Amino acid sequence: MAPTEQDPLLLLRQAIAASSPIVPTASDSEASLAQATHLTFSVPSRISLPIDTPTRFTSNDQPVDLRSIYFAWLKREVAIPEYNASASQLNDELSSGQVRKFAFVERLDLITWLEGASEESEYIKPLAGDKDGVASTAAAALASKGAAAPAIGGTVGRSGKGTLDPRLAVIYNSERKLGDRNSVLRGVKPTDFSHVRKLAAPLISKKPSQTTTNIASNPTLATHQKPKRPDPIILLSPSASSLLRMSNIKSFLEGGQYIPPDSEAASYTGASMLHINRLMKDIDPNRPMRFILVEGPEQFKPEYWTRVVAIFTTGQSWQFKSYKWSNPQELFRHIPGIYLGWRGEQPPENVKSWGHRVMTIGIDRWKGTTTGPDPSRWRDREIVEDVWKAIEGNMRNKGWRRDQAPASI
Repeated sequence: MAPTEQDPLLLLRQAIAASSPIVPTASDSEASLAQATHLTFSVPSRISLPIDTPTRFTSNDQPVDLRSIYFAWLKREVAIPEYNASASQLNDELSSGQVRKFAFVERLDLITWLEGASEESEYIKPLAGDKDGVASTAAAALASKGAAAPAIGGTVGRSGKGTLDPRLAVIYNSERKLGDRNSVLRGVKPTDFSHVRKLAAPLISKKPSQTTTNIASNPTLATHQKPKRPDPIILLSPSASSLLRMSNIKSFLEGGQYIPPDSEAASYTGASMLHINRLMKDIDPNRPMRFILVEGPEQFKPEYWTRVVAIFTTGQSWQFKSYKWSNPQELFRHIPGIYLGWRGEQPPENVKSWGHRVMTIGIDRWKGTTTGPDPSRWRDREIVEDVWKAIEGNMRNKGWRRDQAPASI
């Protein structure tokens, strides 16, 4: 069977896309996750894989087993503390093996990939024999649509008992076959191009150092590998008095309209982290940047602080107790702060004393109902654009570029 047809990650993503049952089994009967020996999939055909099968998802450069991946998916809606507690409880019930607990960025990246919202992951290695990850990306794209994944080398994925899915046959018959460098230049038999070197020698000798300088200043010319840019992080205030919480921050920063965090119109799902997309034209005009939003840094690794680009605050100093810099004056010398209050009200004295590095903005008071938006909130979008402009300017000054993030802050 082709490698992609039994790849645990692709099978899991394909089953999720097709809303097909994923059943932990032991001796061909359904069992609890602690007692299961296999994980059984129903699409594209019934396949059972050992539940301790290592996958291409890595954590600390170690492959993660299928049980840990499936458990993280089952607990995708819960907060980090509850997820860690459930993992510890499952580990106590296991007779062998342990469920790996993911860091919050790893967990978010995994869930986003399994849901089909992203085709790439910095933690997922390419399939065997797929050095550039092209086949992995293509297989993941098909899996997110519930289709059978193509095998490496052009072999068509099959469904059922060895029969070719007619829909896939139409797709693959319409594909344009691409050749590599050798097939395009040489054809079916080797061709001697040594005479080209003689013709190019005079041109190369004129500026021998320019090519070397270009490659040294731009390593991608030599490696042809596009570096992966990490996602920037925005920290929110966990205070109950904050006007912006996990339930309404997405509608504010992404939709450009404020709604109360406790209203029925707010899209609160209980998630401890969110991500939003925003095109930062002065950094990368060709593709949107994905921002990770969290309420606290409890699960941070030290290197995550270089990715924090803004901190929303209510002016309460206890918010920064677990931060890298607990002193507000020191904190906002490294990372810009944002205070959001009602228009016409004075900000707290704490915010004033923290200096100009904390951006103070006021929005109109809410006049709508608890079940629907307020049509008079046309000023919100202007305020949101000012917030993004300040964030983008700080990111550019700190060293964020199209394919890289700053090494320090």
